[in-house]
Amino acid sequence: MQRNSFVYIFKLSQLIIMGIIAMTVFLRTKMHRDTVDDGNIYSGALFFTLVMIMFNGFSELAMTILKLPVFYKQRDLLFFPPWAYALPTWILKIPITFLEVAVWVFATYYVIGFDPNVGRLFKQYLLLVLTNQTASALFRFIGAAGRNMIVANTFGTFSLITLLALGGFILSRDDVKSWWIWGYWISPLMYGQNAITVNEFLGNSWNHVLSDSPKTLGVRVLESRGIFPHAYWYWIGVGALFGFVFIYNIFFVLALTYLDPFEKAQAVIPDEREGESIQLTPVGNSSGDRTAPGDSGSAIRRRSVSSGSSSVRTEAIRNVNDNKKKGMVLPFEPYSITFDDITYSVDMPQEMKNQGVVEDRLELLKGVSGAFRPGVLTALMGVSGAGKTTLMDVLAGRKTGGYIDGNITISGYPKKQETFARVSGYCEQNDIHSPHVTIYESLAYSAWLRLPPEVDSEKRKMFIEEVMELVELDSLRGALVGLPGVNGLSTEQRKRLTIAVELVANPSIIFMDEPTSGLDARAAAIVMRTVRNTVDTGRTVVCTIHQPSIDIFEAFDELFLMKRGGQEIYVGPLGRQSCQLIKYFEGFEGVSKIKDGYNPATWMLEVTSSAQEASLGIDFAQNYKNSELYRRNKDLIKELSVPPPGSKDLYFRSQFSQPFLIQCMACLWKQHHSYWRNPPYTAVRFLFTTFIALMFGTVFWDLGSKVERKIDLSNAMGSMYAAVLFLGVQNSSSVQPVVAIERTVFYRERAAGMYSALPYAFAQAIIELPYIFGQAAVYSLITYSMIGFHWTVAKFFWYLFFMYFTLLYFTYYGMMTVAVTPNQNIAAIISSAFYAIWNLFSGFIVPRPRIPVWWRWYYWACPVAWTLYGMIVSQYGDIQDRLNTGETVEDYLRSYFGFKHEFLGAVAGVIVGFTVLFAFIFAFSIKAFNFQRR
Repeated sequence: MQRNSFVYIFKLSQLIIMGIIAMTVFLRTKMHRDTVDDGNIYSGALFFTLVMIMFNGFSELAMTILKLPVFYKQRDLLFFPPWAYALPTWILKIPITFLEVAVWVFATYYVIGFDPNVGRLFKQYLLLVLTNQTASALFRFIGAAGRNMIVANTFGTFSLITLLALGGFILSRDDVKSWWIWGYWISPLMYGQNAITVNEFLGNSWNHVLSDSPKTLGVRVLESRGIFPHAYWYWIGVGALFGFVFIYNIFFVLALTYLDPFEKAQAVIPDEREGESIQLTPVGNSSGDRTAPGDSGSAIRRRSVSSGSSSVRTEAIRNVNDNKKKGMVLPFEPYSITFDDITYSVDMPQEMKNQGVVEDRLELLKGVSGAFRPGVLTALMGVSGAGKTTLMDVLAGRKTGGYIDGNITISGYPKKQETFARVSGYCEQNDIHSPHVTIYESLAYSAWLRLPPEVDSEKRKMFIEEVMELVELDSLRGALVGLPGVNGLSTEQRKRLTIAVELVANPSIIFMDEPTSGLDARAAAIVMRTVRNTVDTGRTVVCTIHQPSIDIFEAFDELFLMKRGGQEIYVGPLGRQSCQLIKYFEGFEGVSKIKDGYNPATWMLEVTSSAQEASLGIDFAQNYKNSELYRRNKDLIKELSVPPPGSKDLYFRSQFSQPFLIQCMACLWKQHHSYWRNPPYTAVRFLFTTFIALMFGTVFWDLGSKVERKIDLSNAMGSMYAAVLFLGVQNSSSVQPVVAIERTVFYRERAAGMYSALPYAFAQAIIELPYIFGQAAVYSLITYSMIGFHWTVAKFFWYLFFMYFTLLYFTYYGMMTVAVTPNQNIAAIISSAFYAIWNLFSGFIVPRPRIPVWWRWYYWACPVAWTLYGMIVSQYGDIQDRLNTGETVEDYLRSYFGFKHEFLGAVAGVIVGFTVLFAFIFAFSIKAFNFQRR
């Protein structure tokens, strides 16, 4: 609990902020006690207080689920009985509840202007403490019963909707149908609502009698809301909430006792090659062939800077062309990459400055030089912190910050990132892919966007098939990628897919960041066979590698070894059984000899460690720079830094392979497949909407056509308010994890030069349209007919219009919050803060004419307020029937809510405007903000 202090501090801060807003909206100088309508404003303030305190317990659900895996393990090992775990969870929450409720009640009670009797102040405080405890216990129970976030969130949201709809404020008790009256009597919110309103309206401030009735104003307000006007209902409410606290905590204990965790689905996709022995080099290109002394016909990968050849480039290109895989559908131009005296630095961290460091920059790479050539597999190695991945990111152009100096050339021409991205591939250590597409679709999508337009679809398909065969994925073409460690492909298969996604772009240079990390020996060997096959096509391949086995280490041709601090200490060939590497380091006095059968990679890292350098008094970086090997490398860099005769610099007509329209089509194609295969998002949302529609249809059955009393209009508006807020929030919350996952994929794909940000944002926004239309249509058809709104074509389509665009702007709002924040958790926190504000300013809790003038501007800035305006006005704004008070429905809406029917067109335009605005901010944020720091 102490380590979760951020959650409680945030909740307390949110309560303080919302309390300040509530105090200034319901300010006592603007709150009168002259009419029943004045009493309704106080009822709204009390309802908002109850809702804020109850919603504050919702975080218990996520925190409960977070702790369950450890609890199940300890329970099964008989550490303690479940009640011993549940009791402290409950007891420790009690002082926090006292503090949170105290902050709200003692700050808002007198400022809002509730009855000034101090006894009623403490009675309200006690009631809200019990309400918060009830909510916390309920959501702890739902978390323990649901056991995962999807199930628990669905049931949690449904519980909140049920509590609110049947709590006595949204729908008056007198209008609750007989088949739902049981829900009214078991709703904790009903008891809280009755008790808190009775406590207020039976006070002395409401004890005066108006001229038109013998009853006190407080009793008339209670009766107008269908609330029992008896003082003992406060104590009934207190007793009921006490009971609910105990009941829900008992249910929590029972759930912990008898329910077991869901089985975790793991990736289980058999590989057809399971019984096959794994050979890292293809037949005919064995390790012996590539290193046999004096074999002048071997492939270029055995050529090294220690060779006496006068022209490395000439022989490299010739041997690469000889060594290309036969039958490659798409030819490619082999390119070398050289880098000379590369330095990379970042701004000095403040922590280091505080420790007395005076420099402004921290240097991570210090004058690194080297060359990578076609057909040569180079291992980039070093201890942790040596700068392996940093160097690779600098060469690949993936760094998002810092300062880079030095020269980088591509086959002799200065490197330009815009063109380099078109001929290079980057296989990241974390295999990032869209989870709901198949292997073949992932490759088809990458090829579609990265191959030049001149490549027709038939040739593209042939090339994809060839790449799948090369990386041995042809037997898994229809397998869904899935989420790492949850479902879909195994880790090793995902590594091969990462390589294949880059290969279908037909790159000349490929960077791979630790392709074997996290794999067992067999899986690592399969991945390295794929890498070896890739090199054999004549491409330039560089891999960072960490603690490789002997077999994997021997699969490399050359080594680029770095030490901590970003300096190279060996750049050259490995030789047969790493003989040249071993000979180089054993040549230094004091370096221990390698033992027979010992892994050369492990030995190399051990003898070059900082501790060994200190004990031997050797600086391996300086020794390397004084060596003949370094001078030959410099000569090689110099030779490859001059463009060959007749060559041309890389040039493309545009930054991206495909035009903007094709980028949009491709992104939309992928999103279509992703959404269609994501039933936990699309189907659950649709079924949830259908269920809520049926529930609301039966709760508000045939209330839409009743316009005799003011409460009838309030009930109709309540049905719209509850639906808009809860379905909207559900849409906004459920889209956030989907967009968060896809955004990580977007960062990789944009860095690879597949498309610009706008086609991605366009596809993400457009794909929601048909799904939300289906959702809005189902909800509108069910509720419109069951609630009994007026059956005219215009009114129905207005209802559908407002539901559709409301669900759409909520969904785009959820997408927008992800786009402007670093991660999904912060997005959820920010968006939830605005839900509470939108709830207050929706026009249902307090109508616009009664909002103080200093807050009225926010009513016009609140999208939910515009939705309720449009839905009420389109249904009732032109009705001339008279209420039991004598005024027409149209006049009542105009005087009490400030709603005008002639304003309906403008309201519709604003709703569309909010939708477009949120979608635009999403697109702009995706383009402008990059929260991936490298």
